[in-house]
Parts: sequence; C-alpha cells; structure tokens
Amino acid sequence: MKRIKILWNKICNHIEKQWRSIRTEHVIREYYKNNILFITFILTCVLNSTVLRFFCMHSIENYLSWHAILADFMIVIAIGSFGYLLKPKNRFTYYFAFSIFLSAICMINSVYYTFYTSFASISMLSLTQYIGDVGDAVVENVLQLKDLFYVIAPIILLAVHIRLKKKNYYKKIELKSDRRKKTIKTLSFSGMLLILFLITLSSLDISRFFKQWNKEYIVMRFGIYIYQANDLVTSIQPKINSMFGYDKAKKSFTEYFAEKGNGRESNEYTNIFEGKNVIVIHGESMMTNAINLKFNDQEVTPTLNRLSREGMFFSNFYSQVSVGTSSDSELTFNTSLMPTKSGTSFVSYADRSYIGIPSLLKEKGYYTFSMHANNADFWNRRTMHKNLGYDRFYSKNDYEVKKENTIGLGLSDKEFFKQSIEKIEEINQKEEKWYGVLIMLSNHTPFSEVEKYGKFDVDIKETITKEDGTTEEVVHPYMEGTKLGNYFKSLHYADQALGELIDGLEEKGLLENTVFVLYGDHDARLSRSDYNLLYNYDKENDTILDKEDPEYKEYDSYQYELGRKVPFIIWTKNMAGSSLNFENKNIMGMYDVVPTLGNMLGFYNQYALGHDIYKIKENNIVVFPNGNWVNNKLYYNSQKEAYLPLSEEPISEEEIASNTEYTNKLLDISNDIIVFDLLNKDKNEDIESGENK
Repeated sequence: MKRIKILWNKICNHIEKQWRSIRTEHVIREYYKNNILFITFILTCVLNSTVLRFFCMHSIENYLSWHAILADFMIVIAIGSFGYLLKPKNRFTYYFAFSIFLSAICMINSVYYTFYTSFASISMLSLTQYIGDVGDAVVENVLQLKDLFYVIAPIILLAVHIRLKKKNYYKKIELKSDRRKKTIKTLSFSGMLLILFLITLSSLDISRFFKQWNKEYIVMRFGIYIYQANDLVTSIQPKINSMFGYDKAKKSFTEYFAEKGNGRESNEYTNIFEGKNVIVIHGESMMTNAINLKFNDQEVTPTLNRLSREGMFFSNFYSQVSVGTSSDSELTFNTSLMPTKSGTSFVSYADRSYIGIPSLLKEKGYYTFSMHANNADFWNRRTMHKNLGYDRFYSKNDYEVKKENTIGLGLSDKEFFKQSIEKIEEINQKEEKWYGVLIMLSNHTPFSEVEKYGKFDVDIKETITKEDGTTEEVVHPYMEGTKLGNYFKSLHYADQALGELIDGLEEKGLLENTVFVLYGDHDARLSRSDYNLLYNYDKENDTILDKEDPEYKEYDSYQYELGRKVPFIIWTKNMAGSSLNFENKNIMGMYDVVPTLGNMLGFYNQYALGHDIYKIKENNIVVFPNGNWVNNKLYYNSQKEAYLPLSEEPISEEEIASNTEYTNKLLDISNDIIVFDLLNKDKNEDIESGENK
C-alpha cells in the first residue's frame, strides 16, 4: 500500500509539472498571438540600438552591454505600452511612427559617429544651415551602406502589419482587448526594469550621465535612447542655467584661477618675436602622420617637411575639437578655451565675450586680419571673427572666384594664396605691424576632385629583372582608390600651394620681419581601416598583412586616436641652424598655443586654460572634449577606463584619478566661462553691483 501511494504521488507530481509546463507554454503562446505587433516593435527597435553600438564601438563589451540593452528595452517597452490605449486597428500607425523616429535616431547617430567619432546632439540642429555647403562631402565621405541598415525595423513592422491585416488579426483581438489594463501592466513591467536598471548604476555612471562630456560611455551604459533624451535636456539646460546658475559658475571660476595663479614667468623664449609681423596658416585637415611620408620616393608634403626641419616643430601636438571641427580649432587656438558641452561656440555662443589673440595683439598696436575665401557666414565667422578682435575679415566676396580656379568647397588654395599675397602687401604698406590668419580650404573632405590635385601616385612601383635579363615595371595599387590615398593627393596639392605662398611672400619681401605659424585644424576624419592598409600592406598579395606576420604593425583604437596629431610649426626665414631650430616632442594641445605664443610675442591671457609648453615641459596634459586625456606617460580612454602606456615610467592609480579629476574640472570651467559669459566685465560688474544694493 505504501509503495502504491508513493507511486501515485510521483504520477501526480509528474502530471502537475506537465500541466504547469503546458499552462506556461499556453500563456506565452497566447501572449505572443495577441501582441505580435507590439513584440515586433520592441525587438526591431532594440536590435537597431544594438547594431548601432556594434557599428560604432567595436568591442563585445560595448555592443552587447547588458546595461544598454536593458535600458533600451525599458524605454521601448514604455513607449510601446501607450499603443495599447488605441484600438488594435489603429496601433500600427502609432508603432510605425515611433519605429521611424527611433530608427532615424540610430541612423543619424551612425552617420554622425562616422564623421565625428561621437554621438549626435540635438543642439547641433542649429548647424543644419551649413549642410548645403558640405552636402557632397557628407554623402560621399560619410554616408555608408551600414547607415541604411536601420530602415529594416520599420520595413519589418510594415510587412508584419500587412500579413496580420490579411488574416483579419485586428478584428480577432479586438474582442479580447482590455486596453487600459494592458497599458498599466506593460507600463508596470517597464517600471520594474527601471528599478532593476537604477540599482545597477554607480556614482561614476550618474556623474557622467549628468555631465554628458563622455557620450560614448553614456551610450554604452544607458543606451542610445536614454542618451538622446538626456541630450535634449542638456541642450536646453544652458539656456536655463545661464539665468539661474551664474553664482555657482562664477564661484568655481574665481576659485579655479585663484588656485592656478597667473603662471606668468619668463624663460629663454620670452619676447623673442615681440614686434614682429605674424602670419598664421590654418591648415585644413593637415595631419602630422603625412610629414616625411613618401610614395615612390616622392614626398607627400615637401613644404611641411622643410618647415618642420628648419623651424620649431611640435611633433606631439593635438587638436582638441568637438562637433564644431574647424570653428572649434579657431576658438581654442585663439582663446585657450575648450569647445562647449552642447552646440558650438561659434554658432550657439557667438554673443559671448572672448579674449582672443587678435584682441590682445591689437592692444600692442597690431593691425589684425583674417582671410578665408569661403562664405563669411559659414560657421558664423563674420560675427565671431569680429568678436575675437580681427579688424578685417576678407571672405569670399573679397576674392575673384571663377569656376576654373575652384576645388571642393570653393576657391583653390593656390589661387587663394596668390590673391591674398596682394592684400597682405597692401596691408604691409599701410600698417607698422600686423597679425594675419589665412584659412585654407582645398584639403577639405571628401578629397574627391583627384583630377584637380595634379599628378601624385600613391601606389608602389618596382622595377624587377626577369630571368632573361630584361626589366619590367610592376605596379602594386597600395593606396590608390582609397579615401586615405585621395587625402594624400589632396594634401600634396595643399602643400604645393603652401610652398607657392612662402615663395610669393619672399618675393615681395614680406618674410623679412615676419613669424610664420602653421597649425592643422583637425585630422582628416578617415576610417581606421584605411590606416591599417597604409601600415600593413602586403604588396605581394594586394591585401593586409596577417596579424601573425612579424612585419605587422598594430593599429588599434588607441593608435588611431594617437595618430590624429596635427602639425604645429613656428618658422622664420633665418631660423634654420639657429638655437630656435629643433623638434619639441613634449605632449601639447591647441589650448597651449595662447600661452606659448603669448610668451614669445609679449601678450598675456590670464584666463588661458593651457600652458606655456616651455614652462610646463614634460609635465603637460592634453584634455579632449570627450573626457579622454594624454600626457607623456600615457593615453587615457575615459569611456573604457583603460589606458595605453607611452613610456616605461611607472603609472599609479592615484595619478590617473588625479588627471581625470583635472580633466573634468577643466572641461566644466571652460564650459561655464562660455555659457555664463564670465569674461564679460560689464555684465559681471552689473550683476555684482546689483547684488550689493
């Protein structure tokens, strides 16, 4: 009897387990059948966000980050839950509209990341007025096949809808519909995911989320949809903060510069160029890695090579641009301030007060001017150049532009320099001393007008001897037909134009009492794969070397970032062979130009964020707008919280933490200076006098 009872209990337990299994499967099956459109919407939207991370951040911990996936599910489920408030036949319109909207977010960010290596910001919508001028560059050099992947989500949703409609699906589930109850249940589930997500956040996650400097980290940790919502709030915040956050910003600003001190100390380079004329060349997309590079024994940049050999060459110089690219480089070069957290200073904050090199030199009796044969309102230069202190801005209307002498976005650099020399000669006859900036244009992406750059091969040509004793020339394609190869052709043309400028200035006697300064505004914004081909080409097989090959040169994401250096050269015609003719290998950033040049020319900006490189030397640190930083010892990636050693010196965790804290503080102070207009003495005096009443 006892055995029978035991057997019966086993049978009952087995039946109960099977029944539970059947019930669970039945419930899941029923839920799926009644919510096909909702489930399709959720899965396709989360798939898009995951694929975006896969395309942009090439590591499994990034694109399969469960934090980001959980966050994306949470947001999409919350959005989808409100679809249940509609009748089943009307839900498709709701889901389809949001599917298009969320797919557009992914597509825009995918395109944006290709060009800026960052994620898009709502505040940059104010810059869409410039898209027409660079539209071809965007389509040809940025938009890629992968960016069209995201349209699959709404297409799948549409296909599912059509199929369901044919089966009268919406009429069947209408009878079972309890719309309000379903909305509450689904929204509650999203709320549970929110709680689960929140308890996984660290204080560092929260801090970075609100600061919004490190966009990659936020997307990796919070997902693209939360990032974009947060960006919207952050983009509006400066307008609100500028009204309510002034006191806190002013206090931090005052304390920061009080602690920093004026830092004005003489060294062996103090006033060495005082009273001399200055010509500054803003080299569009010029990069240091092209200097001394050759193809078939032909130099890519013979003029830059000469200037770097004969002048003062800063070989570890970094641009610090954000989404404002060329305008950001102009801002930082002239003011020693960093790009703003949202928007770009030249457009979003053109009405603020700035202390620029031109205004500082005007105080010393200089006539200051800028020249750029493009639309004066591009990047809002007409307004900002006046604000920075230029007496005159020569723009497109001041040049004779014919179709046959244009390349890319406008007047060719050779013609631009030719006409500019005439204008500089006139200025030199009228003014005792002057400071002028010439902004180049031809070496601008998409580097596609190859036929206008002149003959310059980027292949490999070899002469081989056959068995019969005859010779034959063999050509290996190498960089031909690649975007990077076309960039080198374009840069070779720009370098030729630069050489013609120097010859023309010398011919007119304009180099006798003149300091020639050149800087690259930013890198060429080309893909890592092209550089991998450059450094690891297997000419025998016309492929890339295998990683196991002893000749293979590692070119990972760290090498790519470090390879984005731009040239900074100070040169005079008699500098070669003098004590000023040397290569400075210390790490240096665009924000170090104001204090370094200021020491040489005799001007001073007490609110410069950078340092005189000859004072700080090997102790310098270069801060990037995304929170990354580099010094002589290491390059630190803040979103990965990892670094690449650059020397054999020991590196402590305390040093990394200290430099990261310094980086965040500097970025905040710089942003506050611009957003709250802290350099506007009249405004500050009015506010302070109002507080004292």
